[in-house]
Amino acid sequence: MTENSPLHARLYEEMVRRIRTGEWQQGERVPSEKSLVAEFGTSRGPVRQALAALRAEGMIVGGRGAPPRVHRTVPAQSFDVFMSFTEWARSLGFTPGQRIIEAGERPATETVARELKIAPDSPVVEIIRLRLLDDKPAMLERSNFPADIGRRLLATDLDHGSIQQALRDIGSVPVRARHLIDAINAHPLEVEQLCLAPGTPLLRVCRLAFDDFGNVIETADDRYIPDMTSFVVENTTAHRLPLTRQRTFA
Repeated sequence: MTENSPLHARLYEEMVRRIRTGEWQQGERVPSEKSLVAEFGTSRGPVRQALAALRAEGMIVGGRGAPPRVHRTVPAQSFDVFMSFTEWARSLGFTPGQRIIEAGERPATETVARELKIAPDSPVVEIIRLRLLDDKPAMLERSNFPADIGRRLLATDLDHGSIQQALRDIGSVPVRARHLIDAINAHPLEVEQLCLAPGTPLLRVCRLAFDDFGNVIETADDRYIPDMTSFVVENTTAHRLPLTRQRTFA
């Protein structure tokens, strides 16, 4: 958002910031139009447009006689553009964080070997990370890399750096990905790391990342707390593809 953006769009972004940072708390009454007009030094039109946009996205509820109140929102992740967790979090105004749970070399399972197109029991590097949004657990990420790529990643600062950036630095740039979304119950590691009750439902995103030559450079299993994120997929009728049923990655 720039200073050249329409005023109502800039007001909307500021109001979204206040909701996401907790400055406007869930359940709290939204300031009146009159007070917002006075605060921002504008007319009612841009304020009403910004509030209408918030209402359309479910960030505020009420109206028609009921005072509008802040509604709890879940940050949405779009698959229109392939971006890392860090890039996505920052684009929404969150501070991304991470903590390495495990990182090391091991034999590939049949599933991982099939996805990476290598022989079963070939060495792969598995990296398990807890991902955070504003210091709150949001997702547990399990990534597997071919050994030649993974070994170079193990030599980087995984606790503080971006794996996506590290991949770019070593010349294994992920340029596209295939995602499969389903639901799964929290396993013991998610229960421990995400501070959940056993069996809590999670959103799982299984991801294959490809380089410019079509080689699979990562297979990942990301498990999100549902009230920490949602996913947005935009469709078009311009290029229809046959519907398919596919088994999940194990």
